[in-house]
Amino acid sequence: MKLKNANADIFVPDSTPLPEALRRTTDLCIAAHQDDTEILAYSGIAGCYGRKDRWFSSVIVTNGAGSPRSGIYKDFTDEQMQEIRKIEQRKAASLGDYSVQIQLAYGSSDVKNPSFTGLSDDLLEILRGTKPQTVYLHNPADKHDTHVATFLRALKALRSLPESERPARVLGCEVWRSLDWLGDDEKVALDASGRKNLAAALLGVFDSQISGGKRYDLATMGRRLANATFFASHGVDDCDSLIYALDLTPLVKDSRLSVAEFTAAAIDRFRKDVVERIGRFS
Repeated sequence: MKLKNANADIFVPDSTPLPEALRRTTDLCIAAHQDDTEILAYSGIAGCYGRKDRWFSSVIVTNGAGSPRSGIYKDFTDEQMQEIRKIEQRKAASLGDYSVQIQLAYGSSDVKNPSFTGLSDDLLEILRGTKPQTVYLHNPADKHDTHVATFLRALKALRSLPESERPARVLGCEVWRSLDWLGDDEKVALDASGRKNLAAALLGVFDSQISGGKRYDLATMGRRLANATFFASHGVDDCDSLIYALDLTPLVKDSRLSVAEFTAAAIDRFRKDVVERIGRFS
């Protein structure tokens, strides 16, 4: 596999030859930053964990530079932080029994540049090597610029595949904005109840982020609990941890669909639901 960036890092935790590690992948996450995979795609990680018929792989597109830092990391340079974050992501891949962990190490400015084609080219190369059944992405309503740009570059790569080779399911999950506003009939509710110890361990690996002043570990687990508790108002909970996702498969299957219009339509349906509910009791 030939990647554009010479600084890209490829790690196979069980030392399987790379072509085989790519081929056996059934679930693939393409995310912006180290720790995003473990936040947004945990249901895929847990679903593949310990199995031989399903394998999870992760792609991180940025290099980890520019992240906030404090405590023992407060005097670290960007170069040192990049190395720390790369190592943390490798640790998560080992803990989660990933098939392969790829870190493309692009700068955020490249990811956000629509005319930069290197990232989409690399993602297309990875997709051709893995041919995943399910792909986990950031969702287009996320409020983090790099997350949205990463989603768009991934979508471009997915749409570049022949229609017969596109994954059966593509999901946009939560990180920097929850998806609880989606209508219940539109939410893809991903069960994240399994192996709480694994979920906690995966999030806890990213000490540079947690020590940097953000309790991503607690916040992520709390949101999953809140999603499960508040999902249905008139029934007992079937599980105690949910990740919400938006089904992006239509955007991948039909390259003519506008991302902006697809996303705005979901927001309009939310607005209509709120207005009609107020109207019924006014």
